[in-house]
Amino acid sequence: MDLLKLFQPKTMAVIGVSLTNESHPANVIFNKNNLRQRVRVFAVNNRGGELRGEKVYEDISHVPGQVDLVVIATKAHLVPDVLSECVQAGAGAGIIISGGFAETGRKDLQDSARAIATEGGFPFVGPNCLGIYSPPYLDTFFIPSERIVRPEQGKVALVSQSGGVLVDHMVKCAAEGVGVSAAVSIGNKAMVREIDLIRYFSEDPGTSVITFYVEGFDENEGRQFVTAAGECPKPIIIMKAGKSSEGTKAVKSHTASMAGDYAVFSSAMSQYGIVEATDEFELISFAEALSCYPGSIEGRVAVVTGSGGHGALCVDACAAHGLTVPGLGETAQGELRDQVSPVIRDIASFRNPIDLTGSSVDDDFAAVLRYLSRRQDIDCIIALLLPYLPGISTDLGARIGMIYQQEKKPIIAYVPHVEKYWMLIEGFMLNDVPVAHSVEDAVHMAEALKRHRSW
Repeated sequence: MDLLKLFQPKTMAVIGVSLTNESHPANVIFNKNNLRQRVRVFAVNNRGGELRGEKVYEDISHVPGQVDLVVIATKAHLVPDVLSECVQAGAGAGIIISGGFAETGRKDLQDSARAIATEGGFPFVGPNCLGIYSPPYLDTFFIPSERIVRPEQGKVALVSQSGGVLVDHMVKCAAEGVGVSAAVSIGNKAMVREIDLIRYFSEDPGTSVITFYVEGFDENEGRQFVTAAGECPKPIIIMKAGKSSEGTKAVKSHTASMAGDYAVFSSAMSQYGIVEATDEFELISFAEALSCYPGSIEGRVAVVTGSGGHGALCVDACAAHGLTVPGLGETAQGELRDQVSPVIRDIASFRNPIDLTGSSVDDDFAAVLRYLSRRQDIDCIIALLLPYLPGISTDLGARIGMIYQQEKKPIIAYVPHVEKYWMLIEGFMLNDVPVAHSVEDAVHMAEALKRHRSW
C-alpha cells in the first residue's frame, strides 16, 4: 500500500465545502491549506460556485490535472458514491473526515466504503477522524489555525485513534520542544491501519521515532501489530487505552474497536522491546529521548548534580524504574577530584551520584561529563543542572551538548522549565541532547533507552 500521497501530496481536493457555512469542517480544511501549505488545494461541492474568490468544482472529475489526495467531509451515506467518483477520476489517496460509520452502528456503510477503495486501489485514512498533519505539505485537522498548536517540524511521528488525544500530544510536543514529522488521526481505521503506518514511517527518512495511541484492534490484529513493531528498525512507543473493563466499553463506543486482553498485549510489547508509556507525559518524554538516542542501553547511569538532594531523589527514581547507579571506585574518584576546581575538591562527592555542590562552575560539569562519557561501565549520564547556582552560565548547555557530539555517550539534562533559562535549554536542544523538566522525567527518558530494544 503506497501511502506517500497521503503525506506529501502536490494537489488536494476537499469535497463537501459549504457556500453558506464558513465553520463547516470542509471549509476550515480548505481555507487553512489554501495559500498556507505547500499542497495546491481545490474545493468541491455538487452545486459548484465560488468560495473566497476560488472556483468550487461540481465534481472531482472537473478538477484540472491529477488529484493526489482527496479529503471527504460529506454526510456519511454519500461517502461510498464519492469514493467511487474518486477511483474513477484516478485520485491517489483519501482522508474521510465524516463520522457516522461503525462507531454509530453503521458497519455496513464502513464495509462498503472499504470495499470500493480496496477494489480501486485507493488507500484512505478514517473515517471518523481529523486526518493528517504533515508539515510543510498539509494540515487536514478541522481546527481553525488560530486555535491549533503546531510543534516545530522534527523527527517524531504521532499516530492516534483519537483526534482529541492527538491534538493534546501536539500541544505537549510544542511545549517540550519535541519536533513532529507527521501526526495522523486514524479514527475507525477502516483501511489504513497501524501496521500500514509502521511500514510507511519505518522507511520515511524524516521520522526517527513512531508513537501510537491505541484503543483496540480487530481479532488477531494485536499480535500482528506487536510483531511488526518489534521488527521495525526505529523505536516505537505505545500508549494503550482500554486497560479496565470500563475503559474497554468507552473504547468500543468511540471507534468501534476491540480493546482485547491488556495484560497479554503489554507483556508481548515488553518481550519485543516496544516501549509502553503509561500516560501522555511519559509518551512525550520517551519520544524526546528516543528521537535523540535511537539505540538501547543496559541501564547503568551516572548522576551529576550541583545539589545533593536532587541527586538522592534521582537515585531513588532510578531504582524504582529498574536503572542502576553504580558506585565509582577510589581510583576513579581520585581522577575526577584532580579535574575539578580547587575550591570544590574537598567538598564535592565523587562516588555516584556525583555532587559538585553549589560552588561548582561550568568547567567542573564539563570535565566530569567528559570523563564519564569515556567510561565503559556507564551507559548514560543524567545531568541535574540548577541554573540558579551562581557559578553556572547559560553557555553550559551548549558545552555539554558538544561533549555529547564528540563522545556519543547519551546525556539527559534536567533543567527547571522556566522561560528565563531558555538559553541554557536551547544549547542542549541544538546538540540533540534531551531536556527534562523534572527529575522523574529525566529518569523516564533513561528508562526508555533501556526498555527500547535496538536491532
